[in-house]
Amino acid sequence: MKKIFSFCLTCMFISISYLISAQINFDKKQHNFGELYATDEYFVDIPIKNTGTKKVFILTVKKDKEVSYLLSNDLIGADSSIILRLKVSPKKTGNFKYPVEVFTSDRNEPTIIQLTGNIKEFEENALAAFQSCPDFKQKPARTATDFNFTVVTIDQETKEIIPNSAVSMLQNGQNMANWRTDKKGEKTGKIPLGYTYFYATNENYFPSEMGTYINFQRNKVVLELARKPVVIPVKEEPLLALEEKVAPTEIEIVLEEKETPKPVKEEKPAKEPNPAKEPKTTEVNVTENKPFTLDEQLAETKIEPVFAAADVKLKNIPFENFDETYFKPINVVFVLDVSSSMLVGNRLELLKFSLFELIDYLRPQDQVAIVAYSSKTRLLFGTTSAKEKETMKKPIERLRAAGGTAGGDGIKMGFEQAAKGYLKDGANTVIIITDGAFNKNSDDYQQSIQKYKEQGITFSVVGIQNADKDEAKMREAADIGSGRYIPIFKLSDAQRNLIQEIRFSSYRR
Repeated sequence: MKKIFSFCLTCMFISISYLISAQINFDKKQHNFGELYATDEYFVDIPIKNTGTKKVFILTVKKDKEVSYLLSNDLIGADSSIILRLKVSPKKTGNFKYPVEVFTSDRNEPTIIQLTGNIKEFEENALAAFQSCPDFKQKPARTATDFNFTVVTIDQETKEIIPNSAVSMLQNGQNMANWRTDKKGEKTGKIPLGYTYFYATNENYFPSEMGTYINFQRNKVVLELARKPVVIPVKEEPLLALEEKVAPTEIEIVLEEKETPKPVKEEKPAKEPNPAKEPKTTEVNVTENKPFTLDEQLAETKIEPVFAAADVKLKNIPFENFDETYFKPINVVFVLDVSSSMLVGNRLELLKFSLFELIDYLRPQDQVAIVAYSSKTRLLFGTTSAKEKETMKKPIERLRAAGGTAGGDGIKMGFEQAAKGYLKDGANTVIIITDGAFNKNSDDYQQSIQKYKEQGITFSVVGIQNADKDEAKMREAADIGSGRYIPIFKLSDAQRNLIQEIRFSSYRR
């Protein structure tokens, strides 16, 4: 009996010790997807961290048949993490609630994760796509989990480190962090998981920018910057009088005597500096701890107003001046392309960033409405005062790219909204933001543009990293609507070009 009791105590001690040494923490135990539309993401990533000293296994995951899951790994090492991706696939619109039980080797009872939400709209043929959980190459919804991340800046040509570079990080179109690399050209800090857009500057280099998904496996990004050319001042020789430069008598002597000129000893040219061989660890005259925001970085990039040549008076008004003395109230409707092609490159990130910059720039008397389209078209929000900045930003944050391109339907809905919010003494315009042509149901979009132009509503086109072949159609559509084609290929474009279009449209001439 004593042996049995002793054995039970030993087992209990081992069990307690194991539970203490292998402790699993779930980043969240409930997730509300909110209202889900056709282009929204139907999955969420949940980091699971092992804070103990022993490895832990994910034994099994019990869930409803309308839920699928994917694990980045079923083994969680000591002091490490994995990601559990959960995707919901409801068969009908309306509210849903799914409990998910996750069994781990460190405990007897499962950890329960509650998934809730409200399906408002299905994408065409979406149910077939809902059958499996997307792999980790697809961008998931951003989570609030911070983890250690390192960014490094190097010379594009020599691959040597660049110290004291300013690096800004954006997620979902908004500036999340501003860092400065140290003497080793790197910086480590906390940043949330998710798709991240990086923008790096250094006074000796051109800006570098890129977007990528970061997670526990991809926890380091190297940014390559191209060095600015070294400008060598040229010493100008004073101009000599013609008779001093050419002496006729000397020329005659040479021709008559036909002397072979003595070889002139060539002087070696001054050795020009080779940027590739210059040390890349030269200190920049800055304080490492000095805040260096994204706005400060972009301000260093000299940007000429896109339409400065079209109006000299507007060119002379500072960019910061959006006073009603010079600019009429504006009623603008944005028609946003959120089709699957916007997943390519950094298109969706640039779209969101440009809209957030504009919303912050607008005045209380201005008003905005937004239409989004992919395979179908929907109204994100109707005419709203620019005083409601946060109200306007929230649905933009939720935008995800998927589906086809119903550009024609989007343009029609955009004009309908512009007509509803028409300002008699203001500027009224529809601006489509897309990466390409307006494909589905777009045969008669030109008629809509012409019709509403006669009612005083202009039409402009913003091209987000568009191909050259699509630019001609974009310009043609903008010309019909008495508007302009606005290119956005990089972050500095996204910061200013859309605002410049609004200034041009509302300027009091």
